[in-house]
Amino acid sequence: MSDANDTPGDGVNPEKDLSAENLPGQRGQGGEEIRVQRGMFGANNGGDTSGYGGLVRSVRLPGPAARPYGGWFDEVADELEGALEEQDLLPENAIERTVVDRGELTFHIEREHLVRVARTLRDDPALRFELCTGVSGVHYPNDKGRELHAVYHLRSITHNRLIRLEVSAPDSDPHIPSLFSVYPTNDWHERETYDFFGIVFDGHPALTRIMMPDDWQGFPQRKDYPLGGIPVEYKGAQIPAPDQRRSYS
Repeated sequence: MSDANDTPGDGVNPEKDLSAENLPGQRGQGGEEIRVQRGMFGANNGGDTSGYGGLVRSVRLPGPAARPYGGWFDEVADELEGALEEQDLLPENAIERTVVDRGELTFHIEREHLVRVARTLRDDPALRFELCTGVSGVHYPNDKGRELHAVYHLRSITHNRLIRLEVSAPDSDPHIPSLFSVYPTNDWHERETYDFFGIVFDGHPALTRIMMPDDWQGFPQRKDYPLGGIPVEYKGAQIPAPDQRRSYS
């Protein structure tokens, strides 16, 4: 909500202005701010039709957690770090940071060590994350130097536990090692993530598009991908393509 004396469109940022403490849903100052969003959907130049044009929000990535993490999270972290040390790999060289957010545990892994960490999580008797339920792509255009993220969801059937691995890569070098050799079911998931986000999974046996036509240009789920579309004829009228119906930026 903006003050009557504010410049139009400037608004109050509830994460930086203590006078807005009564607003719900704040995440606090933790984590790294990657951008400040104005309006409900981040539209500008008059395209926000939501009625929340004065809303200002900091978009943050969750910051690293401090020990103790709580519950079995510490046990998993200790076992993983110990197993990596037994392989003569310093944990801090492989694990960029450990995040506990909303009751979930995520290890941010340096991409060159991803395969070794995943194999350790799968094979170590105290860990036994036997199942990878897939990899999801994320695109943060303002997260400079690591715009592309791949998120792996690992489940231990033995211990009934669920964790995530997250790996980042820059737009200019979108390469991440494939986990096909560790979790063969990732074959299709990595192809879909490549298809929509353009992340190149090095070592994948057949990294081709799986949803879009083979000759499709670009990666449709990146945030900077144009809305696009084709005009449609309906009852004698020409319906413009979505990106020509209204300008949002």
